[in-house]
Formats: sequence, structure tokens, C-alpha cells
Amino acid sequence: MTIRYASESDSSLILTFIRALADYEKLSDQVVATEEGLRGWIFEKRKAEVLFVCEDGREVGFALFFHNFSTFLGRSGIYLEDLFVLPEYRGRGYGKALIRELARVTVKRGCGRLEWSCLDWNRPGIDFYLSLGAVPMEGWTVYRLTGDTLRNSADLRDM
Repeated sequence: MTIRYASESDSSLILTFIRALADYEKLSDQVVATEEGLRGWIFEKRKAEVLFVCEDGREVGFALFFHNFSTFLGRSGIYLEDLFVLPEYRGRGYGKALIRELARVTVKRGCGRLEWSCLDWNRPGIDFYLSLGAVPMEGWTVYRLTGDTLRNSADLRDM
């Protein structure tokens, strides 16, 4: 097993993993990402990073993450947006290896925490995260603005 950072030439592979994750989460219809968009945001604008876990040189899982900021801690953290291991490679420690590597990155960069979200119905994911010692954040609900609602909210004339 090896872990490596993605390079710009991996944009297509990143999109393949995103689509596989969306399929698993029953959200395929929501994927509008493109290779060009990923290339621009991840590698040109450097707004996210990707790690691949490999078996015998083949990428079998990925983690996409970025920095966030905690005002309470007064420092940056890392937010894990996506963690996915191909179904036929699960149970071999690849997900744990990706989390371990992200924890190392978090500590090496002096960040205060590593956090992520998990769908309520994803019992295998929840059980995996609990087995690592992760703690669910009770009392917090994620809110989101997207699409027309985001654009309408950005119209400051109405505020």
C-alpha cells in the first residue's frame, strides 16, 4: 500500500472517484463537476488537495480535503470533503490509512482539528469513523446555500 498526492494529470481519475462516491451515496444526479473545473480549483487555484491510496500501483481510494478555520481555536483545521475506497478493496485498511495520513498532515501543518460529515444512513461509514475514535457533533446541523438561492442571497440590493 502506498499513499500519494494527486497531480494535475489525475483530474480525470479524481472525477472518476467523485462519480463512484456519488453513486454509492445515491447522489449521482448531483455531480456537475468536470475535469477542467477540478483542474482549475484543485491545481491552479489550490483550493483543495487529493490523496490516493494505491495497491500495487493502482489507485483504490481517495480523500479530497481542504483547510477551514476555527475562530474558537484561532487556527486552521482540515475538512475532509470526500473519503472513498472502491468496494472491492474495502476491509483492507485503506480507509484507515487515508485517515491516518490526513491526521499526520493535520498535525504537521499545526492545524487544530480534522473533521468531516457523514450521511445519516451510512451505517458502515459511521461505524468506521466511530472505530477510529471520531466523535459525532451533536447539536449541529449543516446548512447550505446553492444554485438560485445562493445567487439570490448574493443580491445585496435586497439586504
